[in-house]
Amino acid sequence: MSEKSTPVRGVTRRQVLTSGAAAVVLTASGRASAVTIDGTPQWRPFDHNAADAVDPSQDWQFFTAEEAATVEAITERLIPADELSISGREAGCAIFIDRQLAGFFGTSERLYMQGPFVNGTPEQGDQSALIPRQRYRVGLAALDDYCRRQHQARFAELPGESQDEVLSGLERGEVPLEGIEAKEFFSLVHQNTMEGFFADPVYGGNRDMVSWRMIGFPGARYDYRDYIEKHNQKLDFEPLSIAGRSGWRTQG
Repeated sequence: MSEKSTPVRGVTRRQVLTSGAAAVVLTASGRASAVTIDGTPQWRPFDHNAADAVDPSQDWQFFTAEEAATVEAITERLIPADELSISGREAGCAIFIDRQLAGFFGTSERLYMQGPFVNGTPEQGDQSALIPRQRYRVGLAALDDYCRRQHQARFAELPGESQDEVLSGLERGEVPLEGIEAKEFFSLVHQNTMEGFFADPVYGGNRDMVSWRMIGFPGARYDYRDYIEKHNQKLDFEPLSIAGRSGWRTQG
């Protein structure tokens, strides 16, 4: 059996770390130089990072023409026009959903999508193996198939009362859909319609900020310091998108 080694006396670990940190500070401070900015810096809106707004006039990027007609009909019934606002279809909810499905949301790019896929509790969140693009493609086709069997017409061709009955059946899980659960499909479309109606118009929905005007939401304003102390007052702000006002979009 070997003899125990005697600890080597000298520089301790604490001393090494302390001296190393001091050397870094001295080196950094020796190279640092201060810059003084006088006056107001020159700045133009979006010079560095322009807002990439959705162009509603472009063709559908994910939906086929038939799928788009079905989604527009659904958003029309979920958010009908009334004295408070225009309908979900008029507000561009279908455009919002189409652009979201064409992007990373549609492919679940930012979610963990490896198995096993089993039915979980509501607290465990989504457990489906289908990405949103697949759910819409399968669900819309299955919905039109059901409507053809039951009503001899596609969903978009049905009268409003019949569309409401079908949507209520989907919400209750009473409409059999091939390849996807009715409640799951309805929940997804309903959630995305609400998002499109209330999201910033830069994403394609909420045309003319109609929902923000309805609820009095001021939008993406830069500074509220002048209004912090104005409690219980109606300010009547003009809503502002993250894309800015039209006058801001001219660069140069």
